[in-house]
Amino acid sequence: MTEHRESTPAGEDADLEREIRAGRKFSLNEAMGRMAGAGAMKGESPVTRKRQMELAIQDYLRRHITDPGGVLEVVLLRHIGEHLLRDYDQPLAALAECIQQVLGSEHLLRDLVREADAEWGRVLGERPYFEQPGRPPHPDDPYTIESVRITLSQLIDKVAAGET
Repeated sequence: MTEHRESTPAGEDADLEREIRAGRKFSLNEAMGRMAGAGAMKGESPVTRKRQMELAIQDYLRRHITDPGGVLEVVLLRHIGEHLLRDYDQPLAALAECIQQVLGSEHLLRDLVREADAEWGRVLGERPYFEQPGRPPHPDDPYTIESVRITLSQLIDKVAAGET
């Protein structure tokens, strides 16, 4: 077959290609492929390595995080996305490192809880319950410093145990 292709004049190849395309419906994907040129999509993924890592972490969080308010995953992903600078090939190691940083800093933990409270209020259209220093948390607050600390500790234990 290779010999036949090499011996075919260029004009016949173009005619054959037109004939093949005539029977197909035109699609946006085909137009983008033509614009990119031959071989543009070979080898590399069109999704950046950083985005692939974010998606892998998002999938892991979706399957392993216990989140009664439903927004901690989003806030944690946002936080991780802002701090992803390396280790694109090891998403769980980056996740563990980020969680360890948050757990190791009372300031970062408070910020994460505050952001989770704010996001929860936005999503539900309610006033969030921000934890006040020296006061007990509101009984209906889904994101207290202690509850988020426990959730993150459980999550890092799952990562360390190699749960996939």
